[in-house]
Parts: sequence; structure tokens; C-alpha cells
Amino acid sequence: MSADKRRVQFRAPSRLIDRTDSLADVFGSDRTDVLIDALRQFLRDAAHDDEIKQEIAGAYYDDEITFEQLKLLVGKEEAANFRVLKRQLDEDLTDELAEL
Repeated sequence: MSADKRRVQFRAPSRLIDRTDSLADVFGSDRTDVLIDALRQFLRDAAHDDEIKQEIAGAYYDDEITFEQLKLLVGKEEAANFRVLKRQLDEDLTDELAEL
């Protein structure tokens, strides 16, 4: 196994795995390839879904994920935009608290 890959184990419903194996047979590949392709597609779609992007941004604003994780999820440009907005929000909050 190459250095840039990690082994991942998880439990999934038998029917889902059976369907995955059947699709792998159709493509002449294996279960791992089908799962990797499906995961890539899901992550690609998630990065362009506005509702999911808002969830990701919220997690970043609440310090639940790091900036590096944010970049992995939405790309460098979008992450930079979220970082600027977070700084503005932090500054606004600091100003509000100073006025109290």
C-alpha cells in the first residue's frame, strides 16, 4: 500500500455492500474502487451544495474544524472567504462586548 493511502474500516448494511459488490462486478473492479468513487462524488457534490457549505462554515465559525480542514472541504478560495468573514464576525463581537 502506498504512503498516501490509509486503511479505513467501517460497518455498513449488508444490502448496501451487496449492491456495491454487484456494481464492482459490472465495472470489472472491486468494492474499494466503487466506494472510493462514491465517496469522491459525495464530497465533490457536498462542496457545491449551499446548505452543506453553510454547515461547514458554521463548524468553522464555531471552531469545530480547523482552517486546514475547511480548505479540504470547500477549496482554498472559498475557505479564504470564510476566514475573512469569521475575522469580521469576531471583530464585531469584540466591539459589541467592549460597548457593554
